[in-house]
Formats: sequence, structure tokens, C-alpha cells
Amino acid sequence: MKPTFHSATNKGRPFPPTDYFFQSGIGDSRGYSSPEDGDSSEFRHLYSLNREFLMVCAQERAREMTVFALVVLAAAWPVIYMVIIVLKLLLKGRPLS
Repeated sequence: MKPTFHSATNKGRPFPPTDYFFQSGIGDSRGYSSPEDGDSSEFRHLYSLNREFLMVCAQERAREMTVFALVVLAAAWPVIYMVIIVLKLLLKGRPLS
């Protein structure tokens, strides 16, 4: 048996017939969860988990910034010391050679 061509059964319509009353059968799901629903403890748990995670991230970031500042100061100290010595030499007026 050959499949029928859709335009032949639609009597000149360009698209196949559509079932506008299709239901997926997933029950009363609205596609979102409202705070007025009976069980909102799951959302409170996710909110507190997110808040704890962000606090830990902020603490870790503060530690990393402290260590970074110490490393930058340790790297900048020889440069600052060199500039001070060069300025002292230039202020004394001695020739470099």
C-alpha cells in the first residue's frame, strides 16, 4: 500500500491537518512551580545551598586576593629599593663611571 499524498486529502490546503486538541498526558503540570504550592521546602533548600556556596566563594576569593597582594608586594620590593638607590646616587651628584 502506498502512502497517500497530503495535498490530495486536504483539498487544496498547503499544510497537513493538525490536531489542535493534543494533550501530552503529563497530568496537571503547569510547566513551572509556584511558591503557593504545598511543598516549597525544596526551593528554600536550594536557596540556602546557593547562599552558602556564594559565601564560601567570597571567603575563598578574599584569601586569594590576600595571597596575591603579598606576592605583588614581594615582587615589587626589589624594584622600589632599586629606584630609591638610583635616586640617592643621582642626588649626591657622583658620576656613574
